[in-house]
Amino acid sequence: MNSIAKVEAKDLDRLLKDIRACTLCAAHLTNGVRPVVRLSATARLCIASQAPGMRVHLTGLSFNDRSGDRLREWLGTSRDEFYDEARIAIVPMGFCFPGYDAAGADKPPRKECAAAWHDRLFATAPRFPLILPIGMYAMRYHLGKTAKPSLTETVKAWREYLPRYIPLPHPSWRNNGWLKKNPWFESELLPYLRTRVRGLISNGS
Repeated sequence: MNSIAKVEAKDLDRLLKDIRACTLCAAHLTNGVRPVVRLSATARLCIASQAPGMRVHLTGLSFNDRSGDRLREWLGTSRDEFYDEARIAIVPMGFCFPGYDAAGADKPPRKECAAAWHDRLFATAPRFPLILPIGMYAMRYHLGKTAKPSLTETVKAWREYLPRYIPLPHPSWRNNGWLKKNPWFESELLPYLRTRVRGLISNGS
């Protein structure tokens, strides 16, 4: 690692330390503060997710749940590969578990995270060859005005965002119905996704 890279890695480490110590939303988080983010200066793939769920909040490990099992299947990665920060970054739109709404579903990511941290984080992080925005909150941030009005339209137009972005629905089991209604996702998008991911984490191409 050259001297410039070392300086950049130090800047990133310092910023990540600040993020993990953040208490900006403490008054609004009934389950407490626990920012969860995984990132290193050498990561080549960024999973831009939504917000941690309760199990992730309790364990401090991103996608440590059934949705993570499905996401790893979509990517074609092992659990060890998935959690190798040297290769894969996981940066949610909200770093802390936002709690449950009145219906018992996870609340959306709090807006304070993106406003306070995301621009600085992605300016300091390596320029990822591939970012996977998961869900509309991440799509609107990373794809900006090019995101379509709905998640389905955005994911269906995935080829428009290549080579740097591949938008994905949330891998929650609640989306089983969506997957059945959109068979092209498994037959067309996933094979391409797995090939890209394998190339990035295997040999950096």
